[in-house]
Amino acid sequence: MQAQDVLPDGQDFVLRNGLQLRKGSVAAFLANAQLLQDPNATAETKQAAERDLIALLPALEALGLFDVFELRSPALRDEVARHRAALISSAPAAAAPRA
Repeated sequence: MQAQDVLPDGQDFVLRNGLQLRKGSVAAFLANAQLLQDPNATAETKQAAERDLIALLPALEALGLFDVFELRSPALRDEVARHRAALISSAPAAAAPRA
């Protein structure tokens, strides 16, 4: 599969699991993760990066990113896991199968 098979030229998003997954979400996540680990980044920059990173988690969860990749930074891995757990616990329960 090639990039254009997932998101054709001229298309900026795809719908998956009811979420609009925008082009650039993974790159934005990576940029924010790098900022969070940058010892020279200001506190304000890190706060904005954390907020933006957390906002991206539902889209990345829908993409299945964390089913395939593990974050190398223990601190980042723990922070993402904490927010993912909150997402999962706040998700509506699936309907029970009918007998």
